[in-house]
Amino acid sequence: MRKIKAEIIKYSKMLNSRKLSALRSGNISIRYKEGFLITPSGKKYSSLKTKDIVFVSLEGKFDNKKGIPSSEWQFHQDIYKNKKEAEAIVHAHSTNATAVSTHKRGIPSFHYMVAMAGGQDIKCAKYATFGTRDLSKNILKALKGRKACLIANHGQIAFEENLPKAFELAEEVENISLQYITSLKLGKPKILSKNEMKKVLSKAKNYKKDN
Repeated sequence: MRKIKAEIIKYSKMLNSRKLSALRSGNISIRYKEGFLITPSGKKYSSLKTKDIVFVSLEGKFDNKKGIPSSEWQFHQDIYKNKKEAEAIVHAHSTNATAVSTHKRGIPSFHYMVAMAGGQDIKCAKYATFGTRDLSKNILKALKGRKACLIANHGQIAFEENLPKAFELAEEVENISLQYITSLKLGKPKILSKNEMKKVLSKAKNYKKDN
């Protein structure tokens, strides 16, 4: 368990150093036994210790004496319960993904790399107050058939088979968001066809294996 906690701390600090989230915003978790280990509520990542990482069961139970989990632990719980392939989750308030999300819009297939999130576009979950079950429901809907989505007026979330890949996907979503914002400055971008995106999605299954 200590090794897993150390990995969470490493990538939590990278949220700051890679400018995906400032100070203590966002959160990270890894599936562990019949639950998950998650970053705590309200602590700056730069000061995290292994004892600060909190275990939450899939039933949503945790020991208050051992720490309080991130206020958004509920959507981590729901993703792990509903996405069996999810082994790690990265939630970030990254600048460009958040900017797009404030328009309550997703990201269309203006670039083939949108497929890295698992679908023909990147959905934007409807807004709901942070830390609520309503937000979890909205996120699950936006993640249907996908591994990442934006969250309206909030940020982004990505999951993968391990934490390095989940973090990389979150970085990819942020980069795609920046490219999308830049393309909009030139006007409405041309969108790749559904047939082309089907080809891309087929090739994307082996993309990371080849690189």
